[in-house]
Order: sequence, then C-alpha cells, then structure tokens
Amino acid sequence: MADIIRRKKALSVNPLKASQPVGGSLATLGFDRAIPLLHGSQGCTAFAKVFFVRHFREPIPLQSSAMDQASSVMGADENVIEGLKTIAEKFRPAIITVLTTGLSETQGTDVKRCVREFRTRYPQFSEVAVVAVNTPDFTGCLESGYAATVTEMISQLVPETGTKPGARPRQINVLAGSFLTPGDLEHLRDLIEWFGLRPVFVPNLADSLDGHLVDADFSPVTTGGLALSEVKTLGDAVATLVIGASLKKAGDILEARTGVPSCRFDHLYGLHANDGLIKTLADIIGGAVPTRIERQRAQLQDAMVDTHFMLGFLRVAIAADPDQLNAFVHMLSEMGGEVVAAVAAGDGPALAQTPLASIRIGDLEDLEQAARDGEAELLIGNSHAVQTAERLGLPILRCGFPLYDVIGGYQKTFIGYAGARQTLFDLANLAMAYNHRHEVPVYRSIYGQKPASEAGDYPLEATVHGAHTTSAHR
Repeated sequence: MADIIRRKKALSVNPLKASQPVGGSLATLGFDRAIPLLHGSQGCTAFAKVFFVRHFREPIPLQSSAMDQASSVMGADENVIEGLKTIAEKFRPAIITVLTTGLSETQGTDVKRCVREFRTRYPQFSEVAVVAVNTPDFTGCLESGYAATVTEMISQLVPETGTKPGARPRQINVLAGSFLTPGDLEHLRDLIEWFGLRPVFVPNLADSLDGHLVDADFSPVTTGGLALSEVKTLGDAVATLVIGASLKKAGDILEARTGVPSCRFDHLYGLHANDGLIKTLADIIGGAVPTRIERQRAQLQDAMVDTHFMLGFLRVAIAADPDQLNAFVHMLSEMGGEVVAAVAAGDGPALAQTPLASIRIGDLEDLEQAARDGEAELLIGNSHAVQTAERLGLPILRCGFPLYDVIGGYQKTFIGYAGARQTLFDLANLAMAYNHRHEVPVYRSIYGQKPASEAGDYPLEATVHGAHTTSAHR
C-alpha cells in the first residue's frame, strides 16, 4: 500500500487539479438534454466553460446562478430557485444538476432545500429532473466531483421498486469513470457489442462529446448522451460493470437499489486488466471470446515484446487524478518501467491500490521537484504539465483533463487491447526521442584529417586508438 503524502503548502504553485464543479459538470454533460447549473459567481462558471471548450472544442451548455456581493452576504437561495425556473422555462431540459462552488459552500447554502422549494413553488416543471450535488472546489478534484454527481444521480433517478434484474438479458450497465475518454467509451462499446451485449453507459460522453455535428445551429442543452428513459431501465440489466475505484459508492448504491450484480475494475489499462474484463464478458454470455478480440490480444503481446527494450527500466513521472494515475502505474509495471515520481490531484480510493512506495497529493511544482530528484526520463500529464516537461527537458505523454494544446485529445483511446497497444507505441516513441537527444556525443579527434591538397601523394589516412597516422609514416 502506498504512503499518501498530504499537502502542507499554503497554496498551489502551478496547479494540477481541475475542481469538483468541473467534474460534476463533466458527468452532467454525459446525459441527453441536460444542463449543469453552477451555484456561484459568474466567474466560476466562465472559468469551467473555458476549460471544456478548449478541451472538447465544442459549444458547452453551462449556466450560473450569478451570485454577487449582495447575495453572497444576504443569501442566494433565490438565485438558485429563480435560476432553475428560468432554465426549465426557456430550455425545457430533461435534467438539471445544481452544483455548488467554493463561494456557495462557504456561505453555507443548502442546495437540496433550494430544490425542494423550487418543486413547491413551480410544480409545472415536475417533468424536469433536478439533482443537487455538493461539489466545493476547495476540496477534492475533478474525479471526486464527477463521482459525487454520478452517485447522486443514481440515488435520485433510478427507481427503488419495480426493477427486474435480468429482464433485459443483453443489457450491461457500465458506470464509466471520469478518466475514460469518449474514445475509450466508443472502443469499450465495440468490445461489449462483439459479445452480443448492449452497453448502457452512465454517463455516456461517447454520444454527447465525441465531436459529432448536429443539424441545429445551437442547442442550449446537451445533444446525445444517456437518456433519462434509459436510466429507469438500469434495474433490468443482467450485470453492471463499475470502471474506476472512485465509483465504488455509486456501484454499491446501484446494486443495492436494483439487485443487479456488479463487477468492479479499478481501470482497463494494460494486458492484465483487460484480460479480467474479457473473461467477465465471456462469463456473462457463457460463450467463447470473439476471434477479433483474441487477435487484438495477440497484437498487444507483440507490441509488449517490441517496446520492452524502450520501456523496461524507463524512469517515469506521472501527474493525474487518482484513477488514471493508478492505471498508468500498473501498465508501466507490466512493462518493467519505474515510476520515480507520482503526484495526484486529490485523494481517492485508487491510491491505496497503487504499487508504489509513496504518492504525493499536490501540484505541478511538487511533480517537477520529484521528477528532477528521481532523474525521470519521461513525464505523463495533462496540458498544464507541458511547461514542466519543457523545463525538465523531458518528453510528455498527454492525458487527462484539460488537453488544450493538441487536437482530438478527447478521442484518444487508452483502454482495451488496442488502446493499450497504441499507448505502448506512443510511450516507446517518446522514450526513443529522449534517448536520441541524450546519447553520448560523437568523439572527434583533435588531430583532424588534412585536406587532400595538403596530403601530397598520400591522402590515405588511418586512425588507430586515437593516434592519427598517414601511410607516408608507415
């Protein structure tokens, strides 16, 4: 079990984490016709929106309760209630999530009571689902805010009665962790469908933020994602896959509420983790593994052979949210790599499962110092870590959130045999580029070769053990 080193600094230098309201918003964006409402100042929402737009390069529906100086002191309950009324009246969404920020949490706003007051005052909007979640940005990180929102949605939207586990024998629920990209979810959907099963992702970013075009010029709510009607069918599935240790509580609640058995995976990076997934899916259908998946496994094994020369004993520094950090550590361990610096954006249950001596909860300044002390050769992190890598003179594998200096980072696939194979290739190529820059320079003797015009009739020269002689001297 890793030793978790807590923060002791009074401030963050070059911050690593994205806040809990950003994580809660990300979870909301995976539902169809949904919109997050951040209860805080307009700046809180604008800052989050910039992150999302730069990462996904798509218009992002996000609203604010617009707390100002007066409401911050005198109370902002009316901002929430009237904000919900305005959104429900103008946009007619299926789901609204009310997410707190540091400002409203410091004030002490009871957002769940505000939602009850909204229901009482405006019963005409009863068809709009409203979920309130406490996501203060002075604690936790994107992962914990995402997990809290998914947990609250399951608690409030999944029916407690009338469920029939197995009534839909081909349906598989998938609680998708925050570290899974839309590209990851698309590949996971393919894997599950190859077994003849139908996945229902909670939430489903693969349908809402995969970069597709729509006919409408503008939509004030999400287009695509998990429909509210599908949430009500989760209790009829044959099984639930919980991917990410951060969603353990959400998986427990769903299993207790519906009776649908769940299978837990901390991550799906590397060979061992994907073997567990494929075996589970084969057990569910009681059949053989599809040939195409067996071929992808063989391709990954060959990639492991091809890249172990570059990745074995490679010294790596990682900065990420807990689930993704744990996933990369296990993947590198399979290849014989050494993680010499590990910094997590926040605490999480996955950190206890990480096979490292210690993990620091901190910022990118902590990563830079640890990577320098550990003589790291490669860095893994989001776009905020690029400048750190440049100062250290190291190559960087971009992952996580946000990725604003590359195009299509949200579609990159890390999971499955195919995703793991490509990730190994990317890591190996980065490692080779670093080694080429740092290889021993060519030695050139101080006894330079004379030009042919000065060598007379004997231009032939030889170098033996650093001694420069000509044929004329033999």
